[in-house]
This record gives sequence, C-alpha cells and structure tokens, in this order.
Amino acid sequence: MDHTDDGLREYLNGRVFDGHLESRLRREAPGGEPVLDPSTGTIHFENLRFSRVCLEYALRVTGLYRRGQRNARRLQVREHDLPVAGLTEAMHGYRLLHLSDPHLDVDPHFADGLADQLRGLQWDACVITGDFRYRTNGNAEPALAGIKTVRAALDGPVYAVLGNHDSIRMVPRLEALGIRVLLNEGLVLGRSDGAGVWLAGVDDPHYYRQHDIVRALRGRPDHMPAVLLAHSPEAYRDAAAAGVDAMLCGHTHGGQIRLPGGFPLTTNADCPRHLTSGPWQWRGLKGYTSVGAGASVLDVRYNCPPEVVLHTLTGH
Repeated sequence: MDHTDDGLREYLNGRVFDGHLESRLRREAPGGEPVLDPSTGTIHFENLRFSRVCLEYALRVTGLYRRGQRNARRLQVREHDLPVAGLTEAMHGYRLLHLSDPHLDVDPHFADGLADQLRGLQWDACVITGDFRYRTNGNAEPALAGIKTVRAALDGPVYAVLGNHDSIRMVPRLEALGIRVLLNEGLVLGRSDGAGVWLAGVDDPHYYRQHDIVRALRGRPDHMPAVLLAHSPEAYRDAAAAGVDAMLCGHTHGGQIRLPGGFPLTTNADCPRHLTSGPWQWRGLKGYTSVGAGASVLDVRYNCPPEVVLHTLTGH
C-alpha cells in the first residue's frame, strides 16, 4: 500500500484488524482476478477473456444472445420466511430487503431500471451482499454512480458487505451514500435491550478470504440471535461453528446460465451445490443464497431470472 492510501487507512482505523487492509489491497491486482490464483492454485476459467468471447460468439450465432439480455432485465421479487432461532416476539415480521450482485456498471441504464423496480417495496432494512461492480479492477466510478441511483430509491437503512468484484477503496464513497459497510463488524437491528437481532457482516470469503465471523460477532449481546451477511455461501462452515443463526449471501448467480430443468452449468463456489441458490440449511444454520439482481461474465441469463428477496423474520 502506498501513501495514496493513507487516507483510507485513517478512515478505517479501528475497524479492520492489523494487516487486513494491506492484505486486501495486495490482492486487488491491477489486472483483476487472475485465471490462475497463485495463492490457492485454483483455475478460474470465467476470468479467461477467450472463454467469454467464445461463449458470446456461440450465443450470438444461435440467436440466443438478445434473449439472454432480456432475461437478465426481468427482475423478480421473491418473498421468503427466514427462520431465526431465538427471535423475540418484537422482531417477528421484521422485513429485510436482500439485494445481491447488482454489477451496476454492466450497462449504463441498468441502475435506473433496478431503482424503478425497488421503489414502493415495503421493508425495515435493506442488506446488500456484495459485488456492486461488474469489473474486478480499474475505475469504480460507473458502479458508484449506479449505486447512488439505486440508493436514492431505498427509503430506509442500508447495510452491505463487499464482494470479490469490489475494492475496499470503495468503502468511504459507499458510506457517504448512506450504505453502512460491515467489514467483519456487527450491529443491532431493532432494539438494543435484547429484543433485536445482531446483524454481522464479513469481508469477501471467496477471492479475498478476509472474512472473520468471530470478530463480526464481537459485542453481540448475550442470547441475541445473529444474522450474517457474507458475499458467498462458502463461509457456511465457519458461520455454523460460530453459532450464527441465519446467513444471507449471493455470489453464485444461481449459475446464471441453467439448462432446461434448472441445472446450473457452474456456480463458482467451493460448497455443496444445494447451498448455491435459494433457501438451505446446514446443521443448525439456516441460509438463503440469492441468485442476484445482475449478471457477470456475460450480461445474459437463461432459466435463472434475477431477483431481489424480501425476507420476513420468523421464529422456529
């Protein structure tokens, strides 16, 4: 990290542990996410430009490309009851608007369309589980302009975590828009007298692997149920071990391109397939993985429409 990031270090002072900022910035390579991740040996074919070009060419030749783009704009609003163990009567019916993976710089008109569809929805708090931008490197201004448009349509408190496409340098700008970014942090939703819910949020567990759920639960009042925001479901084991009650995430896009019948070609997540879209349970942990509001790699969707989710908190 060079002297140009001194202001960021000062801004985040006391909020991130020693080495977190430096480690994340080292991983924010100028070329974006690599095809071969040297730290894990994992091959990410979706980051190979040749793969994207070939897929787009195939879709255009078959006449499916425009249809896929239209599909990617047909946002669905899903209703979901989210069971939270230990939820008090005062929090029953509390509604979370869950937005994930908007990739707002995919199209200069996308943010306006998304904002129009969000207006008028009824909720108590909005949560965004990462990937504000389409690119994984370079200029974040188009994505920040898009989130400014979307934030203007959200009449209420908004909390978020960063995804693998997002730079930690975006945090001050996001928070200036009224989006509280949780960097392995937590806070109380509802009432702090024990009748609320602890909302914890961790940094990206997929590429940056800077998630610290134990730290995000620090300060949680005794017996208060915890809802975790994480970009990817890959943090599920750590969440269950830490005693999290419910987990909201995204990243996978539900595959984005599915075969007829709903089978995803890929989910790009190191976790069981049943955790990669919709509601799920692993041991005592209840979860929901959103298929996302936007698109990545290519701006198309097949048999997997985009979504935002209205979670209504319920007891068991």
